[in-house]
Amino acid sequence: MKAEKWVFGFIFIFFLIVTPVYYFMSKEIAGTFVLGFTGLLGGMIAGYLALTARSFDPRPEDRRDAEVVEAAGTVGFFAPKSMWPFWTALTLTVIFLGPALHQAWISLVGIGIGIWSCSGWVLEFYRGDYKH
Repeated sequence: MKAEKWVFGFIFIFFLIVTPVYYFMSKEIAGTFVLGFTGLLGGMIAGYLALTARSFDPRPEDRRDAEVVEAAGTVGFFAPKSMWPFWTALTLTVIFLGPALHQAWISLVGIGIGIWSCSGWVLEFYRGDYKH
Protein backbone atom coordinates (compact mmCIF):
# COMPACT_ATOMS: atom_id res chain seq x y z
CA MET A 1 0.00 0.00 0.00
CA LYS A 2 3.01 2.29 0.17
CA ALA A 3 2.94 3.35 -3.46
CA GLU A 4 -0.78 4.03 -3.44
CA LYS A 5 -0.53 5.94 -0.17
CA TRP A 6 2.17 8.19 -1.62
CA VAL A 7 0.23 8.82 -4.84
CA PHE A 8 -2.86 9.98 -2.97
CA GLY A 9 -0.72 11.88 -0.48
CA PHE A 10 0.84 13.76 -3.38
CA ILE A 11 -2.64 14.54 -4.74
CA PHE A 12 -3.60 15.94 -1.34
CA ILE A 13 -0.49 18.14 -1.09
CA PHE A 14 -0.77 19.29 -4.71
CA PHE A 15 -4.37 20.43 -4.35
CA LEU A 16 -3.63 21.93 -0.94
CA ILE A 17 -1.16 24.25 -2.71
CA VAL A 18 -3.15 24.80 -5.93
CA THR A 19 -6.51 25.68 -4.33
CA PRO A 20 -5.52 28.99 -2.70
CA VAL A 21 -3.43 29.96 -5.71
CA TYR A 22 -6.45 29.34 -7.95
CA TYR A 23 -8.71 31.40 -5.70
CA PHE A 24 -6.37 34.40 -5.56
CA MET A 25 -5.84 34.35 -9.32
CA SER A 26 -9.46 33.82 -10.42
CA LYS A 27 -11.66 34.84 -7.44
CA GLU A 28 -14.03 32.04 -8.45
CA ILE A 29 -15.82 30.16 -5.69
CA ALA A 30 -17.06 27.08 -7.57
CA GLY A 31 -13.67 26.06 -8.94
CA THR A 32 -12.06 26.70 -5.57
CA PHE A 33 -14.51 24.35 -3.85
CA VAL A 34 -14.00 21.68 -6.49
CA LEU A 35 -10.21 21.85 -6.17
CA GLY A 36 -10.43 21.91 -2.38
CA PHE A 37 -12.72 18.92 -2.21
CA THR A 38 -10.52 17.05 -4.68
CA GLY A 39 -7.60 17.60 -2.33
CA LEU A 40 -9.65 16.49 0.66
CA LEU A 41 -10.68 13.35 -1.21
CA GLY A 42 -7.03 12.57 -1.96
CA GLY A 43 -6.13 13.14 1.69
CA MET A 44 -8.99 10.96 2.87
CA ILE A 45 -7.92 8.08 0.62
CA ALA A 46 -4.25 8.49 1.63
CA GLY A 47 -5.24 8.41 5.30
CA TYR A 48 -7.39 5.33 4.79
CA LEU A 49 -4.57 3.52 3.00
CA ALA A 50 -2.08 4.51 5.70
CA LEU A 51 -4.34 3.21 8.47
CA THR A 52 -5.31 0.03 6.66
CA ALA A 53 -1.75 -0.85 5.69
CA ARG A 54 -0.88 -1.28 9.38
CA SER A 55 -3.39 -4.05 9.93
CA PHE A 56 -2.00 -6.66 7.53
CA ASP A 57 1.32 -7.99 6.28
CA PRO A 58 2.99 -5.97 3.53
CA ARG A 59 2.61 -7.09 -0.05
CA PRO A 60 5.70 -8.17 -1.99
CA GLU A 61 5.62 -4.78 -3.76
CA ASP A 62 6.05 -3.03 -0.41
CA ARG A 63 9.03 -5.04 0.86
CA ARG A 64 12.63 -4.31 -0.15
CA ASP A 65 13.73 -7.96 0.25
CA ALA A 66 10.93 -9.40 -1.92
CA GLU A 67 11.53 -11.47 -5.02
CA VAL A 68 9.61 -11.03 -8.27
CA VAL A 69 8.30 -14.58 -8.14
CA GLU A 70 6.47 -13.84 -4.85
CA ALA A 71 4.07 -11.51 -6.63
CA ALA A 72 3.42 -13.90 -9.50
CA GLY A 73 0.08 -15.57 -9.62
CA THR A 74 -2.73 -16.59 -11.88
CA VAL A 75 -3.38 -13.88 -14.42
CA GLY A 76 -6.80 -15.16 -15.39
CA PHE A 77 -8.68 -16.98 -18.07
CA PHE A 78 -8.96 -15.50 -21.54
CA ALA A 79 -11.16 -16.75 -24.33
CA PRO A 80 -9.20 -18.42 -27.13
CA LYS A 81 -11.58 -16.95 -29.69
CA SER A 82 -14.81 -15.05 -29.45
CA MET A 83 -17.22 -13.44 -31.88
CA TRP A 84 -19.05 -11.43 -29.21
CA PRO A 85 -16.75 -8.38 -29.04
CA PHE A 86 -17.43 -7.86 -32.76
CA TRP A 87 -21.20 -8.00 -32.28
CA THR A 88 -21.03 -5.69 -29.27
CA ALA A 89 -18.99 -3.15 -31.23
CA LEU A 90 -21.46 -3.38 -34.10
CA THR A 91 -24.30 -2.85 -31.63
CA LEU A 92 -22.69 0.30 -30.26
CA THR A 93 -22.23 1.55 -33.80
CA VAL A 94 -25.95 1.09 -34.49
CA ILE A 95 -26.91 2.76 -31.19
CA PHE A 96 -24.76 5.84 -31.90
CA LEU A 97 -25.90 5.94 -35.53
CA GLY A 98 -29.41 6.86 -34.33
CA PRO A 99 -28.52 10.28 -32.86
CA ALA A 100 -26.16 10.97 -35.75
CA LEU A 101 -29.00 10.51 -38.26
CA HIS A 102 -31.68 12.02 -35.95
CA GLN A 103 -33.59 8.74 -36.03
CA ALA A 104 -34.47 7.42 -32.57
CA TRP A 105 -35.81 4.15 -33.92
CA ILE A 106 -32.30 3.13 -35.07
CA SER A 107 -31.04 3.49 -31.51
CA LEU A 108 -33.95 1.41 -30.22
CA VAL A 109 -33.10 -1.34 -32.68
CA GLY A 110 -29.49 -1.10 -31.50
CA ILE A 111 -30.55 -1.46 -27.87
CA GLY A 112 -32.52 -4.57 -28.80
CA ILE A 113 -29.50 -6.03 -30.57
CA GLY A 114 -27.40 -4.96 -27.57
CA ILE A 115 -29.38 -7.12 -25.20
CA TRP A 116 -28.60 -10.09 -27.42
CA SER A 117 -24.91 -9.30 -27.93
CA CYS A 118 -24.15 -8.46 -24.29
CA SER A 119 -25.99 -11.57 -23.14
CA GLY A 120 -23.99 -13.65 -25.58
CA TRP A 121 -20.72 -12.19 -24.36
CA VAL A 122 -21.57 -12.62 -20.68
CA LEU A 123 -22.92 -16.14 -21.11
CA GLU A 124 -20.25 -17.25 -23.59
CA PHE A 125 -18.78 -19.91 -21.34
CA TYR A 126 -22.09 -21.42 -20.26
CA ARG A 127 -22.76 -23.14 -23.58
CA GLY A 128 -20.96 -24.38 -26.66
CA ASP A 129 -17.35 -25.56 -26.99
CA TYR A 130 -15.96 -23.68 -23.98
CA LYS A 131 -18.66 -24.26 -21.39
CA HIS A 132 -17.49 -24.87 -17.84
